[in-house]
Amino acid sequence: MEKKSNKTLKSVLTVVISLAFAGFFLWLALKGLDFKVIQKSLAKANYLWVAFAAVFALLAYWFRAIRWNLLLEPMGHKISSSNALWSLSFGYLMNLTIPRSGELARATALYGVEKVPVDKSFGTIILERVVDLICMLGFLGLTLIFKYEAILSFYENSGVNINPNKILIVLGILAVAGVLFFVFKNKFVNVPVLGKIIGIIDGILLGLTSIFKLKEKGKFTIYTIGIWVSYYFAAYLVCFALPETSDFTFADGFFIIVVGTLGMIIPASGGIGAFNLAMKFGFMALFLAMGKSAELGGEMGLTYSFISLPLQIVVMLVMGLISIPMLAKARDNMIEE
Repeated sequence: MEKKSNKTLKSVLTVVISLAFAGFFLWLALKGLDFKVIQKSLAKANYLWVAFAAVFALLAYWFRAIRWNLLLEPMGHKISSSNALWSLSFGYLMNLTIPRSGELARATALYGVEKVPVDKSFGTIILERVVDLICMLGFLGLTLIFKYEAILSFYENSGVNINPNKILIVLGILAVAGVLFFVFKNKFVNVPVLGKIIGIIDGILLGLTSIFKLKEKGKFTIYTIGIWVSYYFAAYLVCFALPETSDFTFADGFFIIVVGTLGMIIPASGGIGAFNLAMKFGFMALFLAMGKSAELGGEMGLTYSFISLPLQIVVMLVMGLISIPMLAKARDNMIEE
């Protein structure tokens, strides 16, 4: 009972801290700007473009669900695409409550309908994040080529100060820990608690290495491209909803998706506040690079964020809420069989 109470308290504290992050970053984003200007921009926006963006947001769900099946196949688990889709949707829904909880929730939901061990499916989810990072670096590379001035301006406006020495130290510690694990893991595999931890890590590593055993690498590549093309258009098409940003180029779209992803990394509920602030700085940088007013850029960035972010949240909510009865139905069918 006490353990359950502590778990509940931890969850509540996580949500409260996440909401505090969201509130703080939203305050920073709105600070010094006239919200009436943003309201007027929202009122005259063409929401047909937002509907087109929503189609691509949903497509990304489907591509990711099908690709997940490919990653699980080498481990002997052939899952249905619908169960993959609804488990994925449930995970995204959980991310709206407790940031970063969706990955585990997604793996747990899949176990409930397909009996895929959580550690193995969780390993494939981590692998997905690695692939996503590589794709993001690709977009960053394109942005550096076509929008270098905007990237430089964004870096200066954001006030971020990255110390490469600290990054190297952390990577070094992780590398040493990894080597020690592989060298000594067999000596502790029969120790009750440590053995269980080693088993979980082995399962995750099996999921991570599943990419090397893929039977259909071509399909995996196509679905990965499909996911990120969908993400790109889900972000870029929203620009056409606003007259002030309707002339944005494809290269501007690269910049927007990179900046938006950076904003979503911060553990605020649903990206609220952090995404808005990132878009404010991002559009300021874009407008400056175009020789336009930074203040107007900030206003348009916030206007964009108040369209794009609710779109993402609505898609997560709708798909997530639908996933609950669909997963329950799949569990009932599995029990009957």
